[in-house]
Amino acid sequence: MKATFLIHCPDQTGIISTVTSFIQENGGNIIYLDQHVDKEAGVFFMRLESDFADSQNSETNLKDQFDKRIARTYKMEWSVHFGDEKPRMALFVSKYNHCLYDLLSRYYSGELKVEIPFIVSNHDDLKYIGTQFDIPFYHIPVTKDNKARAETEQLQLLKDHSVDFIVLARYMQIISSTLIEEFPNKIINIHHSFLPAFAGAKPYHAAFDRGVKIIGATSHYVTEELDAGPIIEQDTARVSHVHKVHDFVDKGRDLEKIVLSRAVQLHVNRKTMVYNNKTVIFS
Repeated sequence: MKATFLIHCPDQTGIISTVTSFIQENGGNIIYLDQHVDKEAGVFFMRLESDFADSQNSETNLKDQFDKRIARTYKMEWSVHFGDEKPRMALFVSKYNHCLYDLLSRYYSGELKVEIPFIVSNHDDLKYIGTQFDIPFYHIPVTKDNKARAETEQLQLLKDHSVDFIVLARYMQIISSTLIEEFPNKIINIHHSFLPAFAGAKPYHAAFDRGVKIIGATSHYVTEELDAGPIIEQDTARVSHVHKVHDFVDKGRDLEKIVLSRAVQLHVNRKTMVYNNKTVIFS
């Protein structure tokens, strides 16, 4: 039985030795351990992977013992994930297909270890992609007048399919607090990194007109503050006077695909921890 522990708590002496001793006492063999201390905040973070002899401990007993003997003592915020169970990922899209195709290709190649119960969109333009990949596609139009009702439909879909997290693969709608509260730090977004300098419908055109030398993409968890959630992954590419607007767009879309896929992989592999609107990303 494989178990992955994610822990953060007030920094204090003895945390690592106490946790590793607990693992050993319960028949576990540690195969990975990484830790970080935010000295300014006084917070300790740790990610630990361990293999346990199946016969020695049940999952429930292990969790109960860890909570009673360690977590309460050190005032830990913690979670433990067992085995290689694949999380269930819902994809939200609008009309752009580049991020959707990239994630689905990685999924079907076995690179992305998830289950995808459905794709949902506020347009029906990309329904053919759901058909191509044999994934249910739900068209839920969103307007100013029906936004609350549309989000209620989305939420029901998410519950019916036991979705663990959501990826906004270029979903061009603002997510309301209702959905965010149901999936805290479990909604991943992608956008260009020009914000707030070049907001609006044509950021690459505006950046081109300004003569920027670097373009980039940012993937983050969604919070109620628009495009200001904890950053998971970023990347950049150089541009120059020889590039045209279409070059900016092409490079930007490539970055968006790469950065989003990295962020999703980090989340799926449980290598992200959120604290104070920032992330700790484990190697």
